[in-house]
Amino acid sequence: MNARQRLDHLWARGRDYLGTDLAIMGGAMTWVSDHGLVAAISNGGGFGVIASGSMPPDLLRAEIRATRALTARPFGVNLITLHPQLDQLVQVCLEEKVGHIVLAGGLPPAAAIKAGRDGGAKVMCFAPTPVIAKKLIRSGADAIVIEGSEAGGHIGPVSTSVLAQEILPEIRDVPVFVAGGIGRGDAVISYLEMGAAGVQLGTRFVCASECRAHPAFKQAFIRASARDAVASVSMDARFPVIPVRALQNEGTRRFMEKQKEVISRFDRGELDQKAAQLEIEHYWAGALRRAVIDGDVEMGSLMAGQSVGMVTREQPCAEILAELVEQAAAALDRRLAVPVPG
Repeated sequence: MNARQRLDHLWARGRDYLGTDLAIMGGAMTWVSDHGLVAAISNGGGFGVIASGSMPPDLLRAEIRATRALTARPFGVNLITLHPQLDQLVQVCLEEKVGHIVLAGGLPPAAAIKAGRDGGAKVMCFAPTPVIAKKLIRSGADAIVIEGSEAGGHIGPVSTSVLAQEILPEIRDVPVFVAGGIGRGDAVISYLEMGAAGVQLGTRFVCASECRAHPAFKQAFIRASARDAVASVSMDARFPVIPVRALQNEGTRRFMEKQKEVISRFDRGELDQKAAQLEIEHYWAGALRRAVIDGDVEMGSLMAGQSVGMVTREQPCAEILAELVEQAAAALDRRLAVPVPG
């Protein structure tokens, strides 16, 4: 069995589940993963995923149709479980015959999983622990995504490598896809050999030619190193901030100052706790759009995973995917060339 045949064997379960040539999902990035990028990933043999974010149902329907106009290949839709219209969004996906629904951003209600499955879709859910993964599977999830703290955007506290060791040996009855900090095919092979069905990459696709992100946003990624993608810090335990990994800029520095200023006003009795918390949380409102769409890389939010250091130029999606496959095959070739002591 040569390296490419071995690779096909390792991710056969993921390819079958997604209906794709490659078991590589595109991470759903708000304002980034639109119909253009999603279709390009799918047309390149991967699995594009629309980031619905805060879209209302009608806008999501239009985005699904725009994607389908560009590709006949499978793609999915990522829905945020805290969206106030989650039930309607699930119905839009079903009415538009979306094959895969990805529920993210919190523990999804069992009713949403059931509605998706009953409507004929495959339902994937994010799980931060083996216990939660098993609970989601009992609720009907037919695939799990695990994402480590190396990822961009909102993150949990545990690294991808540790999550993989905790969850992959425990979850065998459904496919598990690994995400967070993956930028090369070598890492893809490592997780497949640990038992993953496939992988998910987000940051690597931001500088795809087909991505609509502003040129200044892409240049920030190309210039950045892994150490520039830093998780936000909560200044006071009384006002917890969900960590967000992004490239440091003037906006992130001012966020620290903003927290200090609001906490000081709270301590002086000028704000109650709820008002202070809201003011801190609203600091970043609209900041991601300002960076991605408007190109404000100084004050906008440059959400990026630590794999950003492996983003070195703008490339078509098909080329990025081909590179990942070549790197994975080369890694397998090196493994196969090592003699087994005998």
